[in-house]
Formats: sequence, structure tokens, C-alpha cells
Amino acid sequence: MIAPFDESQRRGYQLELLLVFSITLGLSGLRSLVRLLDSLFDPVPLNQQSVAINVPQARFDLLDLLAQLLGVLQLAAWGGLGLYLLWRGGIAVRAIGLDRARIGPDALGSVGLAALIGIPGVVFYLVAWNLGLNLAVQPSTLDESWWRSVALVLSAVGNAWAEEVLVVGYFITRLRQLGWRENTSLVAAAVLRGSYHLYQGFGGFIGNVVMGLVFGRVWQRTNRLWPLIGAHALLDVVAFVGYALLRGHVSWLP
Repeated sequence: MIAPFDESQRRGYQLELLLVFSITLGLSGLRSLVRLLDSLFDPVPLNQQSVAINVPQARFDLLDLLAQLLGVLQLAAWGGLGLYLLWRGGIAVRAIGLDRARIGPDALGSVGLAALIGIPGVVFYLVAWNLGLNLAVQPSTLDESWWRSVALVLSAVGNAWAEEVLVVGYFITRLRQLGWRENTSLVAAAVLRGSYHLYQGFGGFIGNVVMGLVFGRVWQRTNRLWPLIGAHALLDVVAFVGYALLRGHVSWLP
């Protein structure tokens, strides 16, 4: 069990949470809200608008690759920041399930979670898009290049690492220490996850809240973070690389 903070520590760690998420995924959530409001003020219906996730960031090929890698580095650093702060507070990585004690079961858990979330998730997205609740999400608009698939895989891993470490391992652990109930912490983490996907529309928000509830509960029950990171990475690799390969060849993809 992780001991709660005493009162002398409480304010400091509340400030820590505010600062961490003000420069990482909490700020992303506010920006996503602004982008959604901007889309709603547009007279064009949501499902006739589009939003891209992995986009070109430079005109020259190698500079674009460098920019993509810097984005991955930022994501790695965000997750590393969460781990570092927990470690400074006396919580080892094994306490949140990032040790190598269960490599086989963790890998199987990743595949199972990815299937559990991924298949219904695609159906839900298409339904939300057709109902006008979501923008058309383009996982990648990167130009065809020798490095495109590698950059997309690294982006998927970076997103998985940053989100699961910060939103589950770090955030829920801190809320536990602050005395929050497990269910309340779970809902807070799920809403946070949904918030930085608001730029995709209401479907993106709801779908990621549901994913957050499932992932968060799995972690609360098993105390293993690797299956969440692995499942998230698999989902994003399929979405990013799969879309890049199928774009223009499959009629039902928006």
C-alpha cells in the first residue's frame, strides 16, 4: 500500500499535479476544447470537417523526420517526468507495475486489451462520425517516405508511454495519496484522457473516456502498467501505419 500524504505535504503535491498537467496533457486538454469550440462555430457540420494527428512539420524531408523525432522525445520526457516525481517521492517504478517481473503475461495482456478496446472503438468512431458527432480523423497525413512507418511507430509508442505513465501510473497514484476514493480517481483520470481528445469531436471524447475507465480499472486491479502501454501502442500503430497504407485505397475511410 502507498501511504497517503500528511497535511504538510498535501499542498505541495497538489501544486505539483497542477504544474505537471499545465505543461503536459492538461494543457493539451484545454487546447483540444478550444479546437472543438472552433469546429462547432464553423457552419460546416463536424463530420464534414477533418483533423489530422501526425502531420508534416517541415518542407524538407530530413528536417521533417527530425521534427517528428523531437515530438517523440517530448512524449518520452513527459512520461519520464511523471516517473521521476514518483521516484523522488519514494515510489519505485515496480510499485506502479513497470518492472520486468511478468514479461510474458504483460505481453499477452497488451494484446487482449488492444483487441477489447480496438475493435469496438473502430465501430464506435464510424457510428459517431456518421451521426455528425465527430470530425473525420486522419491518423497520418505524412508524405510517403522511407522513414514514415518508423516515425509513426515511434509516435505510437511515445503517445502510449506518455499517456499511460502520466494519466494512470502518476495521476491515480497521486490521487490515492491525496485520499481520493478509487472510483473517483478512476473517473477523474478517464475524463482527463478524454479531454485531450476533444479536438476529434464528442465521439473522440466519449470513446477515450470509456478507454480510460477500462485501462484505469485494469491497472487498479492488477497494478501492472506495461499491459496498458503495450495495448495503447498496438492500437496507435495499427491506426497510424494502417491508415497511412490504406489511405486512398479503402472507400469507407474518411
